[in-house]
Amino acid sequence: MSDQALFEHARDAYAKRNELSLTEDVNQLNAEEYILAPYAAYWLMLLRLDQADNSEVQAFITQYADMAFIDRLRGEWLKKLGKKQDWVLFFEHYPSFKRTDLAVECYALFGRHQFQAQDVSTEAKKIWLSSTDLPSSCKPLFDAMQEAGTLSTADIWARLRIALQDGKLNVAKSIIARLPTFDKNNLELLAVAEQTPKLLLTSKTVNVRLNNKKIALKTPGFKTREDIEVNLYALDRLARSNLLDAISVQATLQERWSATDAAFAWGRIAYHAARNHHPQALEFYAKSNQVQLDKEQLAWMARAAMRVQNWDVLLDAIGKMSLEQQQEGAWRYWKGRALKEKSIMVEANKILGPLSTERHYYGWLALEELGSVMNSPQQQYTPTEVEVTAIASLPAIKRALALQKLDMRWEAKAEWVWATRDFDDRQLLAAAQYAQRHHWYDVAISTADNTKQLHDFNLRYPIPYRDLFRAAAVNENVDEAWIYGLTRQESRFMHYAKSGVGASGLMQLMPATAKWAAQRMGLSDYSHELIHDMKFNVGIGTYYMRYTLEAMNGQAVMATAAYNAGPSRARRWVADEPLEAAIYVETIPFAETRSYVQKVMANAQIYAPRLGLPAQTLKARMGVVPGRATTALILADTE
Repeated sequence: MSDQALFEHARDAYAKRNELSLTEDVNQLNAEEYILAPYAAYWLMLLRLDQADNSEVQAFITQYADMAFIDRLRGEWLKKLGKKQDWVLFFEHYPSFKRTDLAVECYALFGRHQFQAQDVSTEAKKIWLSSTDLPSSCKPLFDAMQEAGTLSTADIWARLRIALQDGKLNVAKSIIARLPTFDKNNLELLAVAEQTPKLLLTSKTVNVRLNNKKIALKTPGFKTREDIEVNLYALDRLARSNLLDAISVQATLQERWSATDAAFAWGRIAYHAARNHHPQALEFYAKSNQVQLDKEQLAWMARAAMRVQNWDVLLDAIGKMSLEQQQEGAWRYWKGRALKEKSIMVEANKILGPLSTERHYYGWLALEELGSVMNSPQQQYTPTEVEVTAIASLPAIKRALALQKLDMRWEAKAEWVWATRDFDDRQLLAAAQYAQRHHWYDVAISTADNTKQLHDFNLRYPIPYRDLFRAAAVNENVDEAWIYGLTRQESRFMHYAKSGVGASGLMQLMPATAKWAAQRMGLSDYSHELIHDMKFNVGIGTYYMRYTLEAMNGQAVMATAAYNAGPSRARRWVADEPLEAAIYVETIPFAETRSYVQKVMANAQIYAPRLGLPAQTLKARMGVVPGRATTALILADTE
């Protein structure tokens, strides 16, 4: 049996939790000094971790200290130590743990609270005040804090509200368990609020099934805290599903809330109204000024303002954001843009100037606001052969490639990230060059993207499969730069890429879309397997790009949104009046689609001169999105 076959046998043994077989494989792989033998040893240690004594685990960590997997093993061991409350050994090794793991973090905070008698309430509440479904290791920490009084009833109610407004009903129920006075009937009413919120808000009683019996429960009033939270949850759910009904119901409930609760309710309605591009969104926000809005509410207040070009409210919304949120590229750009629109040029340029040096979508928009045009970025540094060879000789790089060849893609990327974690710019570019030579394009791109001062945009924006893409562009009469920009975002040119929702190939085609497009193209011999054929994948993908472009009357931004989220949604997001495409994109309700369109358009902007196509500004490439009436006329003409 070859070393590779033996390693694959070891992987199967681990998957089947066959410790005896895996032990034999590890011994043989070690004897052969196979490059991936440490991974087999790691699997064996994972299987044995519960029964292994601490000295054995420590010896393993020391032996394999420079391996990518060692921090994951350390994390699992720390959980074991935390569960046993072996705090001396836990805190001896915890400082070496670099990964983010809530379970380990909760054990560390609990240990500091219990063993070291430290006040950890500030750090613990950062974990507590979220809607995250926390691991079981966090329970002892918050039990102890609640018993000590550092986790107050107010803190519990605050987390309950966060969980409810994020729609995390199961998390909410676990939080409610910490409120012993919470009425069990109201727990049932939360389920009603989730399914039929309007019924709960407008009826005196609702029917629920309790202990296999159908009974009528009185709907909550507005006197107790738990009643109010149930009603607020119902109103938020209603606003998500039927905004107009929520606005109408809230108007009838206005006098029943306290001033603070009414403001909170309007803040939730305002958030959903802004995401739905409702013309009164800013009016609803004005009714919420007695409460502190969360990060997403403020972001959508800003987006609602920019959509109607109310620059004063946009600046007000950004001003209310945390300093961390204000420093995001989006809000620096739009603040600078708002100041420029108000002719406050000195302050605008103070923001746009530094932003324009950053190499991303908002940086390039800022550059254009200052009157410059972003052409193909200059290739500042090309690694030498000596530098590339030095990278290729590193054991971790060799392991990463070996894992990649075995189709262990997650482990391969983890090994690569570990190997390059401390690289300077020259080493990163040499590593990216080496990855590209092995057609590992996604890793080459992400590695080249990590440089700080020296850059090579040939590595960041490669042009593989040129004949294939050029032929598809000509055949469908579609901009080749747009095809490359979209494919870079979809798959990073990895032809075997597959998304969590089932999209496949270079252009990440959904099976239903591929079948539909094939039928329209008259491909009678279509079968699902063809989606994995590169030529077919690109052919169908570019056909669908042309279809979306024609459906959107040549508006590339809308067509890009349609490729990601569907044509009907792209049309739904247009405004009554023509809208600058950058504003259209910024106000796309889906964060994934918003980011996707921004990146595709920025990618296409860089690819155009690389492909020998005419250069233009990013704003010109994105253009103007026609108003609703114009869009309707266009659709009528094409039907």
